Amino acid sequence: MKIAIIGSRGYPVVYSGYETFVGELSERLVRLGMEVTVYCHRNLFRDRPRRVNGVRLVYIPTIEKKILSQFIHSLQSMIHACLSGYDVILAVNSANGPFGLFSRIGRRRTAINVDGLEWLRPKWRGLGSRYFHWASRQAVRFFDRVITDSPEMQRVYREEFRADSTMIAYGANVPPPAAPALLDRWQLQPRQYYLIVGRLIPDNNADLIAREFSASASTRKLVIVGDVPYKDRYAGSMRRKTDPRLVFTGYVTDPDELAALFQHCHAYFHGHEFGGTNPVLLQALANGCAVVALDTVFNREMLAGGDFGLFFRKEAGGLQRLIREMEERGDVLDGLRRKAPQRIRENYSWEKITTQYVRLFEELAR
Repeated sequence: MKIAIIGSRGYPVVYSGYETFVGELSERLVRLGMEVTVYCHRNLFRDRPRRVNGVRLVYIPTIEKKILSQFIHSLQSMIHACLSGYDVILAVNSANGPFGLFSRIGRRRTAINVDGLEWLRPKWRGLGSRYFHWASRQAVRFFDRVITDSPEMQRVYREEFRADSTMIAYGANVPPPAAPALLDRWQLQPRQYYLIVGRLIPDNNADLIAREFSASASTRKLVIVGDVPYKDRYAGSMRRKTDPRLVFTGYVTDPDELAALFQHCHAYFHGHEFGGTNPVLLQALANGCAVVALDTVFNREMLAGGDFGLFFRKEAGGLQRLIREMEERGDVLDGLRRKAPQRIRENYSWEKITTQYVRLFEELAR
């Protein structure tokens, strides 16, 4: 079976999120005997081999503008894929929903992984928000199968667009233990810091978490991993905070260092507000973190209603009180750390996710 994957920046991983998904899935599909082609942003790859780890690569140029780059690349990739004889075309990102029109014209079988509620995110206010909502509606209209990554997201698409979807979650790998010495770069000690990982954007709520932490009497540090790749008022205001207990690492690209930060934190704070199965929350569970998450339907779903984590709300003082309780009741966090990887092995392993995609592709190809 020949599978094409479009809509990411490419393979091997050049960013995160979708690219990680494309890498984990395509490598496993190749090992199962499928012919997999990934469409890549030409300008992001200095070397352009035709195959890596058995995955065939096609490099498509695009216009290097922040807003247009991915849009133009996906449009060209879809047209090329429709002319290339694949059995199934898999697109990622709901922004690519309108391009399903070309696969309809070319009579190609398609699926699209729509990810989260992009039209609700603050960074896409106005025209961007309206486009994502419209594009998601077109995905439902033109693609043979819409893939949502959580039962709650499945419900959203059913109510918002009156459309059924196939639920296949995102995945994670449980990594080996990471040496505490990897924390020396930031002068950190195991269990003597809390952790945030994610882009510094409003809907990840790092400002709320930092404010509540600064109001607490904790003697630990709060380590904030992440940034944004552009000049931004919100990210700048975060970095200007004066609490000496706050540690800003910027991006951490070394996977061993990131694993060490996860594995040795006292607790991981997850403030992501929109979306289904969140990759960073899966990483935290895979690395055995005690998770403290914003109380949303998506986070409750991933943490099994509280079996695998604690919750806080956006009310003033709520997280501050929870921090005080966590510092007094370390046994609760110990229990969460012990069983966190179990959630990944049973529900979010890449092997399980790959099996579900294979079943979907076989149904479409028939």
